[in-house]
Amino acid sequence: MPAIATCTQCGSELNPTPGQLFVTCRSCGAAVYIDRSQVVFHFVLEPTVDEAHARGLLARWMAGNDTVKDLDRKATVQSGTFQYFPLWYFKRTEAKGYAVMLEPAAATSISELRRLQLPAGDLKSYDTHLDGQSVEPTVPLEAALEWAGQQGVPRERITEAALVHVPLYTFKYLFNGQSYTTLIEAATGKAMANLFPAKAEAPYQVAGAITAVVFLVLALFPVAGLMMNESAFGFAVLLCLGLGAVAAVPLFMLAAWIAAKV
Repeated sequence: MPAIATCTQCGSELNPTPGQLFVTCRSCGAAVYIDRSQVVFHFVLEPTVDEAHARGLLARWMAGNDTVKDLDRKATVQSGTFQYFPLWYFKRTEAKGYAVMLEPAAATSISELRRLQLPAGDLKSYDTHLDGQSVEPTVPLEAALEWAGQQGVPRERITEAALVHVPLYTFKYLFNGQSYTTLIEAATGKAMANLFPAKAEAPYQVAGAITAVVFLVLALFPVAGLMMNESAFGFAVLLCLGLGAVAAVPLFMLAAWIAAKV
């Protein structure tokens, strides 16, 4: 790495010390990150959620429709930590303007970080006082650009690159003897997890299949009546409607029971 780097905003010399990654320009105050390949802007997304609020958001997510019933009461939260996690922020050209894409700048098992929404207006210049709470980038910019290329975004379409540290609460919890991790993004409160105790789909599929079979059979009554004569058709329609109304009650009760148990 060269001894002298240039500020991406004002062009002034930065003169970082050997091994220094995060630098604030003395001329304009811009925060930059010095990668082996180039110097890029360095931003931070400021948190709006404290730990107590984050725990409440975790409980709400656990009680949601995607997780097993009563996960918020049955799981045991073991730990909660706060850090600023690094992401590579790329702007790419599109047919109608531009789009933003994200790539993790450090190792993580939560791929949903790529789908975060980071409005440019919410990004602030990084403050080196946050270094103690920030995860250091381990994925070079060049590697992130190669990943973008593998996703069909050649680097000539990338018009802007920056490093962004986003505030994250990492919660680890136990459920049925297995450990899980969920992230709460502390700027928007979004919950993210790749693996979690999800609702079982099989009971819902069985209930749906039973309902489909019942009403398919009932729908055959008018068809059979039509093949006989007009009076038989009318009777078959009434029979179909009557039995359909009767069958709807236990089928609804079955669906409600599954929703309460799963």
